Amino acid sequence: MRTSTVTRPISPAREHTRAELTRGTFDLLVIGGGILGTSVAWMATQAGLRVAMVDAGDFAGATSSASSKLVHGGLRYLQTGNVGLVAENHRERRALSGSVAPHLVNPMPFLVPVYKGGPHGAAKMGAGVFLYSALSAFGDGVGRVMTPAHARRLVPDLRTDGLKAVAAYHDHQMNDSRVAVMTVRAAVEAGAVVLNHAPVQGLRTTHGRVSGAEVRDGVDGTEFGIDARLVLNATGPWVDHLRRMEDPAAEPSIRLSKGAHLVVKPNRPWRAALTVPVDKYRVSFAIPWEDHLLLGTTDEEFTGDPAEVAPDRADVDQILGEAGTAVGADVLDPANITYSFAGLRVLPGGPGGTSAAKRETVVTRGRGGMLSVAGGKWTTYRHIGRTVIDRLRRSRSVPLAEDMSPTLKTVPLPGIARPEAVAHRLTADAEPPRRMDPLVARHLATHYGSVALDLADLVREDPSLGERIHPDGPDIWAQAVFARDNEWAETADDVLRRRTTVTVRGLDTDDVRARVEALLAGR
Repeated sequence: MRTSTVTRPISPAREHTRAELTRGTFDLLVIGGGILGTSVAWMATQAGLRVAMVDAGDFAGATSSASSKLVHGGLRYLQTGNVGLVAENHRERRALSGSVAPHLVNPMPFLVPVYKGGPHGAAKMGAGVFLYSALSAFGDGVGRVMTPAHARRLVPDLRTDGLKAVAAYHDHQMNDSRVAVMTVRAAVEAGAVVLNHAPVQGLRTTHGRVSGAEVRDGVDGTEFGIDARLVLNATGPWVDHLRRMEDPAAEPSIRLSKGAHLVVKPNRPWRAALTVPVDKYRVSFAIPWEDHLLLGTTDEEFTGDPAEVAPDRADVDQILGEAGTAVGADVLDPANITYSFAGLRVLPGGPGGTSAAKRETVVTRGRGGMLSVAGGKWTTYRHIGRTVIDRLRRSRSVPLAEDMSPTLKTVPLPGIARPEAVAHRLTADAEPPRRMDPLVARHLATHYGSVALDLADLVREDPSLGERIHPDGPDIWAQAVFARDNEWAETADDVLRRRTTVTVRGLDTDDVRARVEALLAGR
């Protein structure tokens, strides 16, 4: 499994958390702090259970922070006739963008260019985006076909050679790492006890049943145990590794598909994203994200060590080649790449190619009673968490059902607020020259919501924390301090890649990294 070793004295908060993990018996121990683990932990605490969650690395440190950053209905699922899935995705998308996390989930227009000789015609794509918008109850307007000239005004780097028409629709995007951290925070505020950088070394058993886990603190190496009435394995690509801890003879339950992405710096701002048909079923995306463009993704079977997944030369060539169908060559110069990353989709085991495999959640129960859950995606992560909790509630063999209360249908994530209002408050709270830069204020508002006001308090107490971590990016040092003291950041990668946007912008210099390491060590 993915592990991390930091080797420095632990903070009082971490020491307190570790002591709490060893106190008594938890109702539920969730192993894995990605999409599924955090969602189940959040939902289970809402149901009144005493919940613990540990992760071998950082929360959302692997696949869950390597997504396409989309909260979407899945336009391509219409091609396979899966109308029900698209409708379900739209319901969750509307909930996230409207009442759960409007401060973190942002609307984005998408364009589908239709080229001469391409896999789809203009009439078919026009009908597709109309149906797509209808399944979202036209909440974002009506999907339609626009002229290439109109599309070029939204996407100035759109290739027009052979371009016949452009279909337009709406979806949403987010910063997956920030949504993950806010979900962990929501679980903790509801009563969960969580610890990252804490790999499981083995499972505890009582009378043949899994009853907890042996854990090592990756920060100082201390080993301790956690007792629980039920253990949930939500370790993503490592799900079968943990299943074999329970039963060495356990058969594989999943297979893996690698999805790589590139982050490039555009020459000029885009006001819409591109969904580029690659063939009859696959699409490639070019999405404005964090003042850059996010390109991808690939879909190839992966059989190696999940901890070693990374983009390779073939991935880069494929992504740039597929984007080149619709994006000008000057944007796709490899010199413009500021960052690249790859994650692993967890798919049900079985024959056939990974691109055709169903994107469904796999739930299994081991011989020792441990539940394992794998699969899912960000758009429906709350729904998957509720589904797991409902399964626990209905199962007579699970020792929790009688103790669980109904959960509320909609609970907002911490910081819920309109970003525009938060940004205005941040810039109006001080007189020049101490007034916050509007670009920084907007950045904080769209990544923290009203929690950004806590960052502003840090800056008022220490104006040096209002300085930018790198002069070419909007992240400030208050975010690094806040990540250390309030968001479980233990490593420079925790701060620079997942709590801020420094790394994805290509601003993770040796000097920046050294300063963050010193900040973490100084506590």
